[in-house]
Amino acid sequence: MSATPWTRAAWTRPAWLRAVLRDETGVVAVLVVLVLGVGLAHPEFLRTGNLLSTAQNTVYVGLMACGMVFPLAMREVDLSVGGLYAMSVVTGAVLITHGAGPWLAVAVVLALSLTLGAVNGLVTTLMRLPSFIVTLATAMLFRGIGLALAEGKQIGGMPMDHALFRVGGGNLAGVPTAVWVFAAAVAVLTVLLTRSRFGSQVRAIGSNPEAAEFTGLPMTRTRVKALALSGLMAGVAAVLALAFFGAGDPTIGQGYELTAIAACIIGGTPRAGGRGSVAGAAVGCLIFNVVAAALVFFQIPINWTTFATGAVILVAVAVDAAVRGLPSPVRGRPG
Repeated sequence: MSATPWTRAAWTRPAWLRAVLRDETGVVAVLVVLVLGVGLAHPEFLRTGNLLSTAQNTVYVGLMACGMVFPLAMREVDLSVGGLYAMSVVTGAVLITHGAGPWLAVAVVLALSLTLGAVNGLVTTLMRLPSFIVTLATAMLFRGIGLALAEGKQIGGMPMDHALFRVGGGNLAGVPTAVWVFAAAVAVLTVLLTRSRFGSQVRAIGSNPEAAEFTGLPMTRTRVKALALSGLMAGVAAVLALAFFGAGDPTIGQGYELTAIAACIIGGTPRAGGRGSVAGAAVGCLIFNVVAAALVFFQIPINWTTFATGAVILVAVAVDAAVRGLPSPVRGRPG
């Protein structure tokens, strides 16, 4: 039998190689190369304290990116997460400084962020508007509300001896509590996307919306749930930020929504929908923060940060595309 294109590819690229590769392999490879490359040039970069600090800085936008995977996987987008994050931080700070218990403030922030995310979904569905337009508008609304509540200035005076701030803003077993929460969120959301009925519906709708509607999938309910989940993750990030920084800053989170979207895309969640990777989105955010930390070690002016981030996005996407181009060993051979 003459060699087919598949068998020639399998000869040059062993079948076992594709078998062990997952959707996140390309972006993980970029992260590993970045960390090792910077570590070789500056060994102090690999110190535990620095790596944990980088992970801590990843948590807030990383949580938003993990939530963003769900709308993106069904061909929607949530541009409101940065504004909702800022408003939620300010809301929590205002409640606490006006006498509400910190845990009550946490509950209000989470309920509010979940509800406003669901409102994004309802408006998108009922008014038949693109989620891009709806969430762009609500992003400005949320940030404006946060600025008004804070009267344009940072809100301090938090009870830093309370458990929320001592534990939520501190460490557990030598690792920042926020990092533990981030890891748990990645695990839970990964299971939700890949093993639950809701996750299957999200991917089915994103893969082919017309076919999904024809087969009777709950389009409206799923869209509302996806955007509500995205809003909730912005609220979780806000709670952790308030606990760590101990203040409500209405200007916090500028541009986080775009970083979250970029992290999702380089992590394996295409804008065309149909699939997604929560872990990939988390790794994408880690890449951005490793780059930001590396610029400090290499003493590169901060003006080059945007350029460096853009270059990393291009490289990460290229590597990921190359990895996905490997032939699958489970694909049937021609007879």
